[in-house]
Amino acid sequence: MDEGGPYNPRTVEEVFRDFKGRRAGMIKALTIDVEEFYQQCDPEKENLCLYGFPSEQWEVNLPAEEVPPELPEPALGINFARDGMQEKDWLSLVAVHSDAWLLAVAFYFGARFGFDKADRKRLFHMINDLPTIFEVVTGATKKPAKEKSSNSNHGSNKSKSNSKRGSESQGKYPKALQPKDEDEEGLEEEDDEEHGETLCGACGENYASDEFWICCDICEKWFHGKCVKITPARAEHIKQYKCPSCSNKRARA
Repeated sequence: MDEGGPYNPRTVEEVFRDFKGRRAGMIKALTIDVEEFYQQCDPEKENLCLYGFPSEQWEVNLPAEEVPPELPEPALGINFARDGMQEKDWLSLVAVHSDAWLLAVAFYFGARFGFDKADRKRLFHMINDLPTIFEVVTGATKKPAKEKSSNSNHGSNKSKSNSKRGSESQGKYPKALQPKDEDEEGLEEEDDEEHGETLCGACGENYASDEFWICCDICEKWFHGKCVKITPARAEHIKQYKCPSCSNKRARA
């Protein structure tokens, strides 16, 4: 099943472009268009799948009827669990299955068109340089924390919550989730030491390297993304972040 008819990438670069397009569509469904996606996944309907297309679009639909299908099929029945678990956990589950499907499609093309060991390795490394959908949706990566002390104005790079409000986003994922150069790996210990005593301005808990924080550009306090309901999709597009307290002060003024 695919949008616009058969599409058969034949080189590593073409397969990677196909992968990135499908990935972008699925990320859009699980972040920017999450309310629409949620509504389409009605548990009362039949087995539904989330498809991503090379055109960076997404679709919730029934699985392909032909056996075997033209391409590997996504996880069936993602809609059935929607109302049986918390929304963020459900979205995380769909994200994990979406990552698995993207790899299956990419290496299906690789096998079909006879990629050798070197091509398969190159394709995997290109794919592995991108954050997974799961990491984008949940913030489950430690890399954003390494940028934490580089610039307080980049506080919007940290996110953890899966709140559904992402209207100002344009389909990108947080800059902090972008791949890092190896030179930046050494910053982790410095950042952990520097921010080990940092407290969240909302809940008062300590900073942890596996959590994502956002810094208020007005009062310069740090907050857990989950405490102030900042999603990965929204964080990328916030030029100047104001915490709830500072926003209320400005409103009263």
